[in-house]
Amino acid sequence: MTQSLLDFLTASAARRPDHVAVEALPTGALTYRELDRLSDRVRDRLRQMGVRRGDRVGVYARKSIDAYAAMLGAMKAGAAYVPVDYAAPAWRSAFILSDCAVRVVVLEASLTAGWREEAAKLGEVPPLIELAESGDGSHLAAALTALDEAAGVAPVGDDEPVGLDDLAYILYTSGSTGKPKGVMLSHRNAVSYVDWCSDVFAPRDDDRFSSHAPFHFDLSILDLYVPLKHGATVVLIAADQGKEPAGLAALIAERRLTVWYSTPTILTMLAQYGKMERYGYDALRFVFFAGEVFPVKHLRALQQRLPGPRYFNLYGPTETNVCTYHEIPAAIDESRTQPFPIGRCCEQFTSRVVDEEGVDVAHGAEGELVMAGPGVLVGYWNLPERTAQAFFVDTAGTQWYRTGDLVTEDGGGVFTYVGRRDRMVKRRGYRIELGEVESGLYKHPDVKEAAVVAFKDADGGVRLKAFLSSNGSPLSVITLKQFCAKVLPAYMSPDVFGFVDALPKTSTDKVDYQRLAEMG
Repeated sequence: MTQSLLDFLTASAARRPDHVAVEALPTGALTYRELDRLSDRVRDRLRQMGVRRGDRVGVYARKSIDAYAAMLGAMKAGAAYVPVDYAAPAWRSAFILSDCAVRVVVLEASLTAGWREEAAKLGEVPPLIELAESGDGSHLAAALTALDEAAGVAPVGDDEPVGLDDLAYILYTSGSTGKPKGVMLSHRNAVSYVDWCSDVFAPRDDDRFSSHAPFHFDLSILDLYVPLKHGATVVLIAADQGKEPAGLAALIAERRLTVWYSTPTILTMLAQYGKMERYGYDALRFVFFAGEVFPVKHLRALQQRLPGPRYFNLYGPTETNVCTYHEIPAAIDESRTQPFPIGRCCEQFTSRVVDEEGVDVAHGAEGELVMAGPGVLVGYWNLPERTAQAFFVDTAGTQWYRTGDLVTEDGGGVFTYVGRRDRMVKRRGYRIELGEVESGLYKHPDVKEAAVVAFKDADGGVRLKAFLSSNGSPLSVITLKQFCAKVLPAYMSPDVFGFVDALPKTSTDKVDYQRLAEMG
């Protein structure tokens, strides 16, 4: 029986020791044997540095084989890894690593000075495993060798058993207080997800998975651990490569990737600017997307350029990873304008749609999606009140996680996403989901991107501003207002339009609504 994510590595290293486990572009790779041994060295060094079961280890480095091996080594030591965004401001990374009291930080030397300065303001600065750079794993190996020479070779200790209920990682997401909050996920949470992926998608040992998402984003869990279970290969795509559509289009073909997983934003860029007709994609079997709504016109355009693979909409907050899924039909009807459903509940979960009191709503009625099962987070790090608010217990004693997402259910178990509860506003007595306004704007043929933000006006009312980018043709306010009158109720029509070359994005390639709000 699987006891932790690490069992997947152990089994694959024994079964396929010489098969490539991980590739880093443009060059560099480690076999399963090499990845297992390098992560063992990390484990032993961390233990000598005082890391014990239940501790946390920070990983503050660019996406790389070095960072991947460090994360595995942290879990082997019984700790949870805490990945932070390499490109984020130093104060944010320092806050995260201080907030969860990491015992050791694995970080790149270029970040050390800025992080130390910010970390010192928050208290004690933990010891480091400092990498000169990051890439193919050699930098981590060199750092461990230097520590061996300075502090003595780390003794190989007996493995402390890591159980399903031990924390595997903590992923920090934006918090309503303005400070990031740590989502605690156990090995049980992650293993249940990996096992579900195995059952539904039947991965093969010759598969080649993309790893497009940064390690601090929950999409990375499928990328890293499903191939690990099946003895397949994961191809790490660096942040700068990941936002360059022409390069990505070539990479998918030339590296013969079989499984692709990213946000709709990236896939839309591929379809629009990747010049995909230049390449062949006969190896690609699956395209998964998650993290945001995929406008149908962009999904249709992608499917027309890339007709071979099966497409799946994977839905779920960081707190559950994926909890519903929906396969997109092989050909999207030209008349369809509404986004596809988020689909059925994944088999490791139980779901309900409830009102604000936790009572089931009627089929077809709008309500909040709640989830129970082994994939639900343990809680939020050091935020007991926030954890308590995220759950409710029903009369049968079942604990349900509140996703904060509003959905409808068709009576056959298929959910359609309505929007975030926190993106619902009241205006002129009407409830408005800002995502519905965005969907209306996307029907305009010249709108490439749309995002809507609500502001309070001087009288206490609500004013809607739509930020738009175009496909090249200039957009005029007059024609947009005329268009909105045709596709939206009057009370939903934006008051103001702002035009940008491209919508600002977060480090996880989602629309940055906070930045848009600041832009006013």
